[in-house]
Amino acid sequence: MTTRPPVLVFMGVSSTGKSTVAAMLAGRLGWPFQEGDDLHPAANVAKMAAGHALNDQDRAPWLDIVAAWIDERIARGEPGIITCSALKRRYRDVLRRDEVTFVHFTGDRALILDRMMRRQGHFMPPALLDSQFGTLEAPGTDERSIAIDVAQTPAEQADEIVTRLGLVPWP
Repeated sequence: MTTRPPVLVFMGVSSTGKSTVAAMLAGRLGWPFQEGDDLHPAANVAKMAAGHALNDQDRAPWLDIVAAWIDERIARGEPGIITCSALKRRYRDVLRRDEVTFVHFTGDRALILDRMMRRQGHFMPPALLDSQFGTLEAPGTDERSIAIDVAQTPAEQADEIVTRLGLVPWP
């Protein structure tokens, strides 16, 4: 951890519980939270809802918006939590800052697919899960990151993140 407040990027394939745990943890710590999916341009949402995977060109403007949110937290000297799939290293490179730690939600494909199938009202169809797993490049040992097992309950995941990163509430 840096001495400046951290910004956590909750990353991984769709339906791993990133948003649930991020909102829970942000509430517990009093940290600003941003749902990264809400920052997607409308064209990206429409493309995914139609069952088409995004390409690097589609993701570039979205990643820039996510990076701007991170930079705003850093400029204000405050912590933050944002969700962003950040599936490829080059995507994480756009988001990487000294203050950023990637929290990688990992788990069994069958468990994640089951969660995806039960999810209501989200634009990401189950047919795109395999493309996400195919795109995923897990963070390397040279990237500031921790892995969180999605088989745990959200509360257990939040507790593990707090413990492993030594997080404290924001005044």
